[in-house]
Formats: sequence, C-alpha cells, structure tokens
Amino acid sequence: MERGRRLFAGPCDFVKGVVAMDGLPAADRVEVCFAGRSNVGKSSLINALTGRKTLARASNTPGRTQEINFFALGPAHYLVDLPGYGFAKAPKPVVERWQALLKAYLAGRPTLRRAFVLIDARHGVKPVDEEIISLLDRSAVTFQAVLTKADKLAPAARAESLAAVARDLARHPAAFPEILVTSAETGAGIPALRALIAGMA
Repeated sequence: MERGRRLFAGPCDFVKGVVAMDGLPAADRVEVCFAGRSNVGKSSLINALTGRKTLARASNTPGRTQEINFFALGPAHYLVDLPGYGFAKAPKPVVERWQALLKAYLAGRPTLRRAFVLIDARHGVKPVDEEIISLLDRSAVTFQAVLTKADKLAPAARAESLAAVARDLARHPAAFPEILVTSAETGAGIPALRALIAGMA
C-alpha cells in the first residue's frame, strides 16, 4: 500500500493523445490501461487514483474520449486511458475508427502488463463488455475487472453484483481471478488498485 501511495503521490503528466498506431510513444516502460464502456466512470477513477481532479477529462457526454491518452506515472509507468467503447454520440465511422484503434493497441503492445476492464457495479457485465473481454481473451492480454460506482449500491446488492460478475468472468481464460471493487466518490478500493499497479514490473 505504501509503495502505491508513493508512486501516485509523485508526478503524473499527460504525454500525448494517440489516434493511430504509428503515434504510440516508445514501448519503454510498464503500461496498464483502463477500458470501459462509455459512462462507466473511467475518467473519474483515473482522477481518483492520481489525486488530480482534471487529469482525465470526465464528461456528461458519453464517448467524449476519442484518443488513446498516455500519462507518464513517474519514470517507469504509463497509465493509458482508452476510448470508451459501445454507445457514443458520434457518427458511426468515427466510432468504428476508435474501436479499430482500441483493438490494434490491445493486441499489439508488448509492454502492456494488464488491462483493467471497468464495469458499473449497478449493471454488471453487459454485451458490449463481453465484446472487449472476448478480444482480450483472443489477444492473450491479462485483464482484471474493476467494479465502479460501488457506493451507489447497498452492501447486500454490492455483494450480489460482485458474485454475478465473478460468474460471468469465470469462463474467460484471460481474466485475473480477483475483482476490485471501487468508488471514485468515496475512495473505496483506490489504495488497493494503486498498490497493484506499483507492484507491476
């Protein structure tokens, strides 16, 4: 926990937004990426992790993030914010371009240690989540589910949601067994996620 606290207390700076594979920064450090359907609370979670209110742009308009955004976390890590998948208020060709970029990145980035797939605790695994999870299976990219907005559920409902997500993920070979339960609002689960990322090399 302390290692994670120290890592995230240090510098975390926006590096670049990438719209094509040839724009990716050099693969010279550990990367973790965050994927989630539009409006799952991805920007809020990244901001909570880094303790910065506006590092990742949160928006009330789903699908606002149109690039793969790289953030340098100290000298040895990249945090990568992937475009929201699924519903987006954008023309179909634009959405298709985002999703093609997302798939190419996940399948072809050698320094990617783990993908965190964000799932709204209130709704569980949706068909659009299954699409990205199946892609990660095929790409042999280890992924870990992160439940977001856990503060919106009472303890019993939260436990039911966790159990349902665990059942859904049990048939996916690339799924990491532990599911993280978080709330950007209350900070629940944030120290554990920081520690996990700090321990990757």
